Formats: sequence, C-alpha cells, structure tokens
Amino acid sequence: MRLTIPTLLTLLRIALIPVMVIVFYLPYSWTNFAAAAVFGAGALTDWLDGWIARRYGMYSAFGAFLDPVADKLAVTVALFIIVQAHPTIWMTLWAAIIVSREITISALREWMAAIGQSAQVRVALIGKIKTIVQMVALICLLYRADIFVLPVFKIGEWLLALAAVLTLWSGALYIHAAWPAMRADNAR
Repeated sequence: MRLTIPTLLTLLRIALIPVMVIVFYLPYSWTNFAAAAVFGAGALTDWLDGWIARRYGMYSAFGAFLDPVADKLAVTVALFIIVQAHPTIWMTLWAAIIVSREITISALREWMAAIGQSAQVRVALIGKIKTIVQMVALICLLYRADIFVLPVFKIGEWLLALAAVLTLWSGALYIHAAWPAMRADNAR
C-alpha cells in the first residue's frame, strides 16, 4: 500500500471526524465556530487531495477506495450531530434522504463494478454541485449562530433542503445510468 499525499490528506479528514464531534459538544461559546471550522477544513482537504492527485498523478488504489468513504463518514456524522441537536421533522427528513442516497449509490457502484460496468456510474456535474451545497449547508448548521443580521442556521436549513433535492436528482441520474445493466441482469 502506497501512502500518497492525497491519501494522507484523506486519512487526516477521517481523523478530524471525532475532533469535530468532541468540539461540537464542548460546553464553551466558541465550539460552534470550532466545529464548523474543523468540518470546513475536512471539506477543504477533500478538494485538495483530489486536486493534488490529478495535478501530480498521485493515484493509489487505497486512496481511490478511501476518499469516498471519508466523504460519506464526515457528512453522515455531521448530519447525525446536527439532527441530534435540532431534532425537527425537516432536518431529520433531509438527513435521511442524504444518508439513504449515499448508501444506495455506494451499493449501486459496488454492484456495477462487480459486473464490470463501473464506467456507467461516474460522478456527474450535478453530484459536484450537490456536494458543494451540502458542505456549505453543514458548515452553516454546525456554526449555528447569526453573523450580524445574517441568519446562518436558517440559511443552512434551506441549503440542506436544496442539497437533499440535488441528492435525489443526482441519485436518479445514477440509477438511470445503471438501469440498462439492471434490466439486462433481470433478463438473464
């Protein structure tokens, strides 16, 4: 196993997850800023590790496996602590949609790879937009406080709803791309 710089950044992102959780629950006034900053740093390393891998050709099989795992872990844990802190029906619904889509698409990608059709389920532009909206939403929701008159938490709620809609849209695109292979498998 080769540990490249992108893979080390991905491992750092995973290591930041328990730090985010601990900081979120500390009884200090600055923890909302710190939790949002830790999550934001993780989101930044997600972009950075991909950029370094592409720019310098630092690819590894372990890194290719670990990167999406780190993303899903960070997002899922952030959603869990946000929903626990703000247990509304809408927050729970948006989180459930996002987590359910991640599980479904991960299983779909695994199945498509097993049948040699992984090229059919590549990341689309809508998935990248969804990721950006989702990351900004989670940073706002972790921050929780207004900035002057800017209702950061409310903005985060609306962005999370938008992320859930984009999640459904991108998930539908993945299913649509995989549908011919699913139908062919049923025909056998």
